[in-house]
Amino acid sequence: MADPKGFLTTPRENPKRRPVDVRIKDWKEVYEPQDFAVLQKQASRCMDCGIPFCHQGCPLGNLIPEWNDLIWRGEKREAIDRLHATNNFPEFTGRLCPAPCETACVVGISEDPVTIKQVELRTIEEAFANGNVKPMPSERLTGKTVAVIGSGPAGLAAAQQLTRAGHTVAVYERAPKPGGLLRYGIPEFKMEKSILDRRIDQMVQEGTRFRNNVNVGVDVTGTELRTRYDAIVLAVGSTNWRDIQAPGRELKGIYQAMEFLPWGNKQGLGELESEPPINTAGKHVVILGGGDTGADCLGTSIRQGAASVTQLEIMPRPTEERPSSQPWPTYPMIYRVSSAHEESGERLYAVSTEEFIGDENGNVKALKIVETKLVDGKFEKVPGSEKTIPADFVFLAMGFIGPEKSEFLKQLEVEFDDRGNIKRDSKFCTSQEGIFVAGDAGRGQSLIVWAIAEGRSAAAAVDEFLMDETQLPAPILPTDRSLTV
Repeated sequence: MADPKGFLTTPRENPKRRPVDVRIKDWKEVYEPQDFAVLQKQASRCMDCGIPFCHQGCPLGNLIPEWNDLIWRGEKREAIDRLHATNNFPEFTGRLCPAPCETACVVGISEDPVTIKQVELRTIEEAFANGNVKPMPSERLTGKTVAVIGSGPAGLAAAQQLTRAGHTVAVYERAPKPGGLLRYGIPEFKMEKSILDRRIDQMVQEGTRFRNNVNVGVDVTGTELRTRYDAIVLAVGSTNWRDIQAPGRELKGIYQAMEFLPWGNKQGLGELESEPPINTAGKHVVILGGGDTGADCLGTSIRQGAASVTQLEIMPRPTEERPSSQPWPTYPMIYRVSSAHEESGERLYAVSTEEFIGDENGNVKALKIVETKLVDGKFEKVPGSEKTIPADFVFLAMGFIGPEKSEFLKQLEVEFDDRGNIKRDSKFCTSQEGIFVAGDAGRGQSLIVWAIAEGRSAAAAVDEFLMDETQLPAPILPTDRSLTV
């Protein structure tokens, strides 16, 4: 194990974020490099406890105590081998996962938990820097073909596993470049797209084929894909966004988050020849939704130069301590401050939007909001608490409610469950034989770590379907929602 007294003698130390006044002037990632010797000391805090509850907290089943110990010993190559054994893309999860493993850390019962997420991220970055991440093409081809629809984390994980198993895999993506929300939804300051591109390059060298700018169901039909491929994996995500019905919703200047964030990414990457179509520079911005997507809109608006940003949440402000109803090792709903929240803006809790107010030209200019309180599980307005706040732009970041009911899914004749997700069995198979589903499309909106875990598990199911057996790991079953956060 690591230092037997590490958790007693070494306090938790996170990597530092770049100064706010510096980082808001660019689109680069917000964290400063952490000295490797400091990281090793952090890894030494791992107790290698008898029952590592961090495994339970991680849907991928990451071998956390093992690679913590290897990093502490400086055995970087062995550490990345153990990390890659369960996670195809630790550079993604190390940046974007909220780390349920840390809230399940045994050290966290009485002390600050181990910085598992940072050790994971640094392990993969050291591996890339030292040339220890290489393509792993299959030694033989099976002659079987698989189409993966969607190139988000679930689709990429499924595609990489199936390619390495020897199948010929084509990933279909309707956007110009692969990555899904990783490319078009996650802001550059949270994950620079060069991080995504280098992993895509590895997959291409392994043999995965990418078909970008293809709108399945239109450019190629479901019938054509079923004829062309031995199996299909649906990894189309949960992109049917939740809307709001309030007077004035039709006003100009009200957008869904995913109508706004891609332009911020293009701006950050210098891919625009002029100003982005949705530009908050000098404007008052209001964001409906207090989650990560809302924070992404906040950070993007700040970097565009918004005059003010207000983020609204209908739920009460969470407590800073773990609620008694969410004991260790569960993932607690506590008050969290992202990098974007440090930079600017105001957060208002327990408020609801009453009305969008427009000007004479049909543009939104303000929001009428009212305070709310929970009574018997329902929100009630607080009398006399109404107020108006300025808003030149309103971004709706209230989550997603299932996959789009696209023409392609109609062509495949797959069934949906009562939650609006694509229905599947314990082998990730839909109601149509040979058609599988992984990630948010079947699970519902969830975390990146769940998407990767589902992609790996679905790949194992597809491999077994094609070959009657599989040696690919399957970390989870579709019915396992016990750790959803």
